Amino acid sequence: MKKSALNFFVLLLIVVSGANGFAQKLITKTGNIKFQASMPSYEEVAAENKSVSAVLEQSTGDFAALVLIKGFRFKVALMEEHFNENYMESEKFSKATLKGKLEDFDISKITNTPKNFTLKGDLTIHGKTNPLTVIVKVSKAPNGVNAIGSFEVKPEDFGIEIPSLVRKKIADKIKINYNFLLIK
Repeated sequence: MKKSALNFFVLLLIVVSGANGFAQKLITKTGNIKFQASMPSYEEVAAENKSVSAVLEQSTGDFAALVLIKGFRFKVALMEEHFNENYMESEKFSKATLKGKLEDFDISKITNTPKNFTLKGDLTIHGKTNPLTVIVKVSKAPNGVNAIGSFEVKPEDFGIEIPSLVRKKIADKIKINYNFLLIK
């Protein structure tokens, strides 16, 4: 992990825990994010990252996630190279973050049956931050909770330029699926 990303994650843990050193945080470093940007009749544009870090403060519902852009894996190596160099500029914008709060979160009401919570926060990709409101399905898991869901983003909302030559091969809205097993 790059030093700046590690520093961000440590700072994130401190901020989420606040002044209460006994706060109950649920954490993962093996969260999963997949994105799909394919268009019918063209080569699949999809990738997965299995090393996403995330923190959920049980008492407040505060949530934060950090994904290193270079951690996304594609089926085609050349596509992965273009993604990092031409679109995401991952040397310059090495990470994406989501910081927010699960509204009305109450850990005592979480069961094996997924319950929907609204997450309101800020999503930062490619150096640009936009507000985001998504539904997160939270269910009980051994020693923690499972948080899953999906949302869509538009590349242009984050300053990501898609050249006209390949524009018709990439979806206007990128579907992002996430799955976090957050444990004590």
